Amino acid sequence: MSAFLEIADVSRLFGPKLTTGEKIAAKLGATVETRSVRAVSDVTLSVRKGETLGLVGESGCGKSTLGRLIAGILPPTTGTVTIDGAPVMVKGKKITTRVQTVFQDPFASLDPRMKVGATVAEGPIAHGLTTKADAKEYVAEWFTRVGLDPEWVDRYPHQFSGGQRQRIAIARALAMQPDVLICDEPVASLDVSIQAQIINLFLELTKGLDLTCVFISHDLSVIQHVSDRVAVMYLGRIVELGPVADVFGKPAHPYTAALFGSVPKLVLDAEELVRFDTIEGEVPSPLSPPSGCYYHPRCPLATEACRTAQPETQILPDNRAVACYHFAQQLDAAKDSSGA
Repeated sequence: MSAFLEIADVSRLFGPKLTTGEKIAAKLGATVETRSVRAVSDVTLSVRKGETLGLVGESGCGKSTLGRLIAGILPPTTGTVTIDGAPVMVKGKKITTRVQTVFQDPFASLDPRMKVGATVAEGPIAHGLTTKADAKEYVAEWFTRVGLDPEWVDRYPHQFSGGQRQRIAIARALAMQPDVLICDEPVASLDVSIQAQIINLFLELTKGLDLTCVFISHDLSVIQHVSDRVAVMYLGRIVELGPVADVFGKPAHPYTAALFGSVPKLVLDAEELVRFDTIEGEVPSPLSPPSGCYYHPRCPLATEACRTAQPETQILPDNRAVACYHFAQQLDAAKDSSGA
């Protein structure tokens, strides 16, 4: 299957705001040093039609920023995002409704002063997907599809539970009839019992509507359950990308292995009940990232090559992509031995 959603060499830099003192100093002719945060760095991804791509990584690695770049909420500093060959943004302005977003906190993303029916209908009316006369029936149809009573359209967000508000947020996104759905931690703020319901609803709707999805989460079990492929981010870069079964079954990048190893596991036949391995060291500052491979200060396999230059992405026989010098050496050795 050919790619449907294309993210090509996308980067996003955020410039720090100057303090009042720095602004005054700059006006007086003093040199004021400013450093930019590189939240996303040279990300290239392809997602097939109907596929769900999981996006994982530590807090602050750039997952949500990348999601907002794909959705057209933020303009990329460099690079392009296209859906079926058509750009999402032109000159920093979103020009399509084909990509929509479900955010983490439904209470914050819903207008507390608007009735939920009006919230869901606002976008479709503005873009000609329905008329004001037919809006109530249109909204009722989407309420039914997400498991809500259509009679509730005249209520306000505070009159719903967290799970119900997230269903409303999903209905609002789907009412725009998108081709691509960005789910940014959509179950993180919900109780565990409600999370399962929302995840099952998500799987049912994406399959029924043939949606292409990018599912962002720090919960690896959720990603493993909902995704076809998974991309692992570290400090704004994709370090490993591949089918869920392959990446979870045998992670190739040292960071991926360390990330999976940090998940607590029950151990019933040992003295400790819970076992997990912490990732050594601290995440480097995005204001001053390390040279070479960004992960090398924390990597037990790091060599001089890792400290001096970024590793090129290697394509594995199982179609995984891995950016790691250590794995590249293993792959070259395997090729040499097979050739011999």
